[in-house]
Amino acid sequence: MTNSTNAAVNAKYDAWLNDPLIDEATKEELRGIAGQEKEITDRFYRDLEFGTGGLRGVMGAGTNRLNAYTVGKATQGLANWLLAGAADGSAPSVVIAHDSRNNSPEFALDAALVLAGNGITTYLFESLRPTPQLSFAVRERKASSGVVITASHNPPEYNGYKAYGADGCQLIPEQAEEVIAAIGGIAGFDEVKRMSREEAEAKGLLRWLGEEADRKFVDTIVAQSLNAELLKSGLGGKCSVVFTPLHGTGNKPVREALAQAGFTNVHIVPEQEQPDGYFSTVKSPNPEEREAFALAIKLGQQVDADIIIGTDPDADRMGAVVKNNEGEYVVLSGNQSGALMVDYVLGQLKERGQLPDNGIVVKTIVTSELGAEIARSYGAAVENTLTGFKYIGEKMTQYEQTGERSFLFGYEESYGYLTGTYARDKDAVVASLLICEAAAYYKSQGKTLYDVLLELYGKFGYYLEGLESRTLKGLDGVQKIGAIMEDWRMNPPKDIAGVQVTGVLDYAGGLDGLRPENVLKFTLADGSWFCLRPSGTEPKIKVYFAVKGDSQEASASALQSLKTAVMERVDRSA
Repeated sequence: MTNSTNAAVNAKYDAWLNDPLIDEATKEELRGIAGQEKEITDRFYRDLEFGTGGLRGVMGAGTNRLNAYTVGKATQGLANWLLAGAADGSAPSVVIAHDSRNNSPEFALDAALVLAGNGITTYLFESLRPTPQLSFAVRERKASSGVVITASHNPPEYNGYKAYGADGCQLIPEQAEEVIAAIGGIAGFDEVKRMSREEAEAKGLLRWLGEEADRKFVDTIVAQSLNAELLKSGLGGKCSVVFTPLHGTGNKPVREALAQAGFTNVHIVPEQEQPDGYFSTVKSPNPEEREAFALAIKLGQQVDADIIIGTDPDADRMGAVVKNNEGEYVVLSGNQSGALMVDYVLGQLKERGQLPDNGIVVKTIVTSELGAEIARSYGAAVENTLTGFKYIGEKMTQYEQTGERSFLFGYEESYGYLTGTYARDKDAVVASLLICEAAAYYKSQGKTLYDVLLELYGKFGYYLEGLESRTLKGLDGVQKIGAIMEDWRMNPPKDIAGVQVTGVLDYAGGLDGLRPENVLKFTLADGSWFCLRPSGTEPKIKVYFAVKGDSQEASASALQSLKTAVMERVDRSA
């Protein structure tokens, strides 16, 4: 760390200690790290910035932490942006939701009272709600913006702040940059306007959302069902489902949607049913990881479940577990679940004569090509976006405005899916309904979802994908991630694992009509590819891999060779 950086960090640290607007408990926390240069630097070397998932960080005191002050400042910036954009004199309104994390209710109320202090009407959910319900509510209420307090599937010490536009989509980069500029223009916490809860409620600037809003959301989810009559005729009861909300917001909406659709044989993992900000039964509340499903699989074995599903804390990601041909439960990857749902949705629409000629499936550049091949086989178009569901949501809004395309399905490898146009963010509630419905439908034909997956591989090729990441925290970590990207960008390999590299796609300058983004994708002579991308929400660099072989064994072998070769160089680059 340079002397100038050290001086700037210490100046921020001292400013917080001496600011009369900072409460004594926060100052006491900061006094407790006096003399700990590395800890002080990590807390103050930067301000939290909007990434692919908005504002996200470890909770605690400091500019690089999520706390009442950084939430308040971010909300004041959002308020300034909204008021500046209301040139016609219309009064902005905002919907706010929060997940089950520690401090989420308090941060949500803080944000609402800052908005009220700026004369902006805010609709606040009375308790924890899923992120997709926030997106839906923004659209349903025709609000100007939305905020959800969540850190998705991050560890317990994290929380976050996602901001949404009037279309119910997370702020796209141009909007986020304007909000960041508005936040940067706030000189001190004395510029953050707050109103008391009592005054905000009395003036109608703070309004509460409850059961009526919930009913509208669940009814809309159930309306996406493609086999409603069949499920209610008894099929839904024949399919055994195990569900874990992983201590998050999915418990009520997923159960209600499944019940309303006709699923009567649903078993909830009791140890993970209730909200818990510490996520005490799992190492990480992430449905991408088999470990998170340990209790669910145990219950699944007891009740002979046809499918096991899990949702992350804010219920925007869904993971599924199914039996393979040996009767063992296997966790489907996001790519596999996505491919199955693309095939099911488009297949059912085609069977009913409801598949539009201008239909489109949208996925990200790091998502498997299997779903794309399936979509094209049904005559649907496919479009790629950058990583982050906001880019899929942005495309949906464009299609809605132009009428050029009919959105059918959107998904990303990181377990995010959406069908229907009621929201502009990934939705684990509708994904849970759809994949359970697919499992029930295929069971009526004597098949499992695993059987169907093997059929898709046999028809389109054995696609196999993988993801590796390296967590590199703090200022040193940021520098190491930068060094890795610089090394691969400036010295691209000619071959990897004995296979020739045939192309290098550097998205930093913008490619294929996409915005510039710090992403490198390498294509190989055998049709495989890998991609390096710094995470926008965590202190990680992520490396995505994809291969296509003639058999599962060949693909697994090729994937392992590719992973080993690439990650050895990634580790050297750091």
